[in-house]
This record gives sequence, structure tokens and C-alpha cells, in this order.
Amino acid sequence: MRAIGIILAGGNNHRMKELSQKRAIAAMPVAGSYRSIDFALSNMTNSHVQKVGVFTQYNARSLNEHLSSSKWWDFGRKQGGLYVFTPTMTAENSYWYRGTADAIYQNLSFLRNSHEPYVIIASGDGVYKMDYNKVLEYHISKKADVTVVCKDMDPHENVERYGILKMNEESRIEDFEEKPVVAKTNTVSCGIYVIRRRQLIELIEKSAEEDRYDFVRDILVRYKNLKRIYGYKIKEYWRNIATVEDYFRTNMDFLKPDVRDYFFRQYPDVYSKVDDLPPAKYNVGANIRNSLISSGCIVNGTVEDSVVFKKAFIGNNCYIKNSIILNDVYIGDNTHIENCIVESRDTIRANSYHKGEDGIKIVMEKNERYVL
Repeated sequence: MRAIGIILAGGNNHRMKELSQKRAIAAMPVAGSYRSIDFALSNMTNSHVQKVGVFTQYNARSLNEHLSSSKWWDFGRKQGGLYVFTPTMTAENSYWYRGTADAIYQNLSFLRNSHEPYVIIASGDGVYKMDYNKVLEYHISKKADVTVVCKDMDPHENVERYGILKMNEESRIEDFEEKPVVAKTNTVSCGIYVIRRRQLIELIEKSAEEDRYDFVRDILVRYKNLKRIYGYKIKEYWRNIATVEDYFRTNMDFLKPDVRDYFFRQYPDVYSKVDDLPPAKYNVGANIRNSLISSGCIVNGTVEDSVVFKKAFIGNNCYIKNSIILNDVYIGDNTHIENCIVESRDTIRANSYHKGEDGIKIVMEKNERYVL
């Protein structure tokens, strides 16, 4: 393909509350066996984008471990590759990434040393499947300077936390507001952009000269009347996991047969780093209804309308309903968990009771299960 890929995966988000205290948003577990960034990486390799750079920063340890080998996404080849960029102190610069545009500016040599004419920029916190070739063809046919992938959200959806677009009949963007107080339309930016490589270098350098650091506010919004910026609407499944509620709803969506069929059974596939774990084991007394149970789990109790991630243990007479159990959680006997997200590597003591009354409850037990 005539494009290189950039995945922005370095930001912090306080709306994820305790879930983002020990991992980046792009490393959040999704659908039992995946991480959020797997969807963007899979879209890149399925679109034959052979050279991809991932910009990481906040709490990047687990994300960097996940990206330690490019073979899972088939980037390990001579003409391309997967590159992970973290903030680096140099003689000219000692800053962390101060924004998305600054992250690109600090790694501008990645763009300068490439030869592909176009760049596809994606965020690491989107759950979707997409052929970027179609967006690039649309971008070329419109003779656009920038193409923004967008989606019409449901009327009842809270869209104020997104970038909001307004397009004319030719799909050219006339108005672009980032996180407005009151949204004028329900068309939101998906955080996926196509732009010519040389033009991106030029815009990023100009923003850096003016001490502007955000790609959306300081490039897209600022140049909306000066550059030909077009919107490319999608109708397929797309979700952003920027809040606890969205993260919960995204995982719960995978309990729907049509969503599972779309991601797991329809071409192309979604790829992830594979752990060598045994299949899930259901002991006598286990009762599973409408749930995703991942490999390495041992279940003794009742699990209903829930997503259970890898290596979880659920004890006798437990009742898990409408909840997400993250990786490597031990749940003691006679425990009731409902409307909760249980943080990874937790030990829930026997006879515990956790229920989210007003929204989703995040359960974090600070005990000493892993001691020497």
C-alpha cells in the first residue's frame, strides 16, 4: 500500500478512573482475549500497510510488552516493520509528548525517512474493523488535503466528548468542534485521518514553530477553511473506550451474536499476541449463560451476561452477573459480583459482596496475594 501508519497510543484519560492507573488506554483488555490497540494494528496489516509507528507514553510498560514482537500482526518483514516510539530526551528536546501533534513532531524523522506518499493516522483506543484502502481511494478521488473518518451516532448518545463535524453536500467539512459544550450535530470524528506525508510534515513543523501541540485543535480545526478537509462516513461498528461506561458497554456488545460474528467470523480477522494457555475449564456446579469465558479460566460458580478474561478463577457458589472480570483474578467461594469491573491480578476474598448501584463499580482489592 502507498501509505505508512501512525497509531497514537500515548495519552492519559482520567475518565477511565482507576482502570488507567497502571496501564495505557490502548492496552485495555477487550472481548476476552484482545487489547484495544489490536484492532488498529489488525486494520493496518489487513490493509497491507507494512510500516507502522506506535507512539506510546503514559503507563506504557504493559503496552510495550504487548508490542514486543511484530510477528502477531505480520509486520516482521524486510520492507516494513512495527516501530514503537517513546519520548526520548535529546540535546534539542527534553519534553514529554505535549500533545498528538508534538508526538509526531518529536518523531518527524520517521516520516522523513519513509518513501510512501500518504500517512494513515489512527488512535489506539478504537474498536472497529476497516479497510484503510477505501479511505485512501476516497481521499485521492476528492483531491483532499485531509480526510477524517466519521460516524453518525445514535440520537440518544452523549457525543459532547468527541470531535463534532458538520459537512456540506459534497462531504467537505465546514465546521469542526473538539469536545463542544453543546453538540450541533451527532456526526463524530473517529480519530482516523488520511493525509499526504509531505503535507503532514509541513503542517507539523509549522505548528511546532508556533508552540501548538494538538493535531485536532491546532491543525484540523485551525485549517478547516484553508485546507480541503473531507469526511468519510462509516456505518459499520465503531466504539471508543475513553470512559468507564463506554469500556463496559463495548465489552458487553461482544455478548451480542451479531457483533461476535462480525469481529470473530467475518473476514478479515483481528489479531493479537497469543498466550500459551489451556482452554477454559468448567467444573461440576458451573453454570454459564450468555458469557465470554477466556482461555486459562477455571469456573466453579454461576456466570451470567459477563466477560471473563484470561486466567481467572471463580470459586464455588459464586454468582457473577453483568460484570467484567479482567486477567488473572481469583474470586473466592460464595462471592456475589454484579454490575462491576474487577481489576486484573486481584484476589476477591470469600463471602464478598460487590454490586454497582449507581452505574458501574470498579473493584480493586489491595491485598497481598503476590508476596515472596
